Amino acid sequence: METLEMEKLAQAVLGRIFVPLEASGRHVHVTKEQARALFGHDLTPDRELSQPGQFLAKERVTVLGPKGEFQNVAVLGPARKEAQVELSLTDGRNLGIQPPVRLSGDVSDSPGCTLVGPRGRVQLQQGVICARRHIHLTPEEGKYFGVSDKQTVKLQTFTQRPVVFEDVTVRISPDFSGAVHLDYDEANACGFQKGDLGRILP
Repeated sequence: METLEMEKLAQAVLGRIFVPLEASGRHVHVTKEQARALFGHDLTPDRELSQPGQFLAKERVTVLGPKGEFQNVAVLGPARKEAQVELSLTDGRNLGIQPPVRLSGDVSDSPGCTLVGPRGRVQLQQGVICARRHIHLTPEEGKYFGVSDKQTVKLQTFTQRPVVFEDVTVRISPDFSGAVHLDYDEANACGFQKGDLGRILP
């Protein structure tokens, strides 16, 4: 009993100091109409993701670029108002695309690509980005850490190869759950492993 209470206390302390790190691999967001064109039906939830209301879909797509392709790319739901393909900079080079570093949802004047599903294909005129590293926080967490929405901070990683990331954008919403999102280039650079933590620097 004492051990269980100590573990709960330790987790509570960690939650007051650190933010969980997560590595986000290449993935695609599509509209309801695009999902039906690609798969013949709406997206099918497979498992929930860390952010409330978000899920990994059972469906997969092939992403085609001028110089290459990625098969079996994850599709995340629910459906969005506009398609978005999130790649690392390394992914972009392999496809022959130069994705701008943007916050999710900011796809204006970004490159396009082709998505291929089992029932059809969709040509995107824009939507390919490299997601800017960011921290999801609830309003309560933002107040505790002393940060505001869209603020840029530094983040220290407690990982196998510790680094301090600069230009990390804070995103605050009551719909969020506290987590740092890094792409695979960034995760590999710091030696990320599941369960690692980060700390917002003053």
